[in-house]
Amino acid sequence: MESQELDKRGRWGSKVVFIFAAAGSAIGLGNIWRFPMMVGLNGGAIFVLVNILAIILIGFTVMLAAFAMGRHTKKNPVGAYNAIKPRSPWKLAGYMGVFGSACILSFYGVVAGWALGYFYKTIGGVFKGDITWQSSDAIFSSFAGRPLEIIFCLFVIIGLTTFVISKGVRAGIERWSKILMPVLFGLIILLAIRAVTLPGAATGLSYYLKPDFSKFNMTVLFFAVGQAFFSLSLGLGTMITYASYLPKSDNLVSSAGWVCFFDSLIAILAGIIIFPTLFATPGITPDKFEASGGLMFQVFPIIISKIPGGYFFGILFFFLILVAALTSTISMLEVPVAYFVDERNWSRKKAALLVGLFCFFLGLPSGLSHGGVDIFTKWNFMKNMDLLFSNIVLALGALIIAIFVGYVWRVKNALKEISFGNPRFKLKPLWVFNIKFLAPVVIIIILIFIRTFAG
Repeated sequence: MESQELDKRGRWGSKVVFIFAAAGSAIGLGNIWRFPMMVGLNGGAIFVLVNILAIILIGFTVMLAAFAMGRHTKKNPVGAYNAIKPRSPWKLAGYMGVFGSACILSFYGVVAGWALGYFYKTIGGVFKGDITWQSSDAIFSSFAGRPLEIIFCLFVIIGLTTFVISKGVRAGIERWSKILMPVLFGLIILLAIRAVTLPGAATGLSYYLKPDFSKFNMTVLFFAVGQAFFSLSLGLGTMITYASYLPKSDNLVSSAGWVCFFDSLIAILAGIIIFPTLFATPGITPDKFEASGGLMFQVFPIIISKIPGGYFFGILFFFLILVAALTSTISMLEVPVAYFVDERNWSRKKAALLVGLFCFFLGLPSGLSHGGVDIFTKWNFMKNMDLLFSNIVLALGALIIAIFVGYVWRVKNALKEISFGNPRFKLKPLWVFNIKFLAPVVIIIILIFIRTFAG
């Protein structure tokens, strides 16, 4: 019965492929762009240390709960909540995940489009010569303010994502995960090796890997926990959906552990690329992150214009960003597509095309909010979408997973599902405590103080 159901909906070809796909969902711009930026703004290595602890204690906990829900019900987020607690308001959390995934994809696709644009700009030699802060900022402002170029880049990103999802689990997500994830790891390792061989790299590595405990404070704690939580994409229902394609024989504990490990590894390697390169570049320091509001599009062009071999380094870097973004956009589109396939009996191709078009048109105001159209720029449309969905909705979704598994479905039922493929779950007492108490409390604190810390 299980085999027939999985064959109908789709199933992963192997445990390794599932880990690749789930890790690809977690790994994205948050790891390679946002993580180094947050390190630079929050004390360097002490932030890295607290972030790793948060992933172990909170990220792993909620991810395992989501995996258990998905595999137990073999449903998308709406179907999963409804299967466990039929005809109850809990399925609204699933709808929130489905809608939230589409909304995040709409503006995430814009940033991925920027990476695409900067990839071909780098190939074209735009960043050769002496790039200053003023000229780099002017290049980005000019690029972001050209509507047709931005719309084209967004269309390409959403189009590629739609194409992959339309092919299904095995022929689409799995096939492209097998390609994109090894490419991602290969590129980031190659760039990390190049970065640590630059003059002055040792200073950057010390800043990044040698904790200064005097810099620890509540702000560091807040942002380190938040980064761990948001980088794993736990509140959207992606992990519920991906786990729904798993057989009972899979070890959910080790799968969750590997996904968290790879997510952390990519983020750490991204820092090994950024900080040695940063300290090897005259005139650029970590406090520039705050001035720029980011790294990729204002700071990094200055870096690649000044370091040896910067032209090729820059091409590889922006290609890396593009690959990382695609591994995440694929998972974001899969959540609403799975809903329409499961609950509305749409064909996968129809669902992928229509949801993809919805995300494209929804993404236009975000794409045009950096000078392309005055009204969207005035409303700061993209920033507000990011605050609402990437922070509030994502955190709320993960809080609901923790409460639902801990108190509604109950941990004994979740543990029964987890025991398939792993009858001896040695971390059971710690996981029970974390899902019932630690994770909900921490997420509630994040939701209460998110505006205070985020400014």
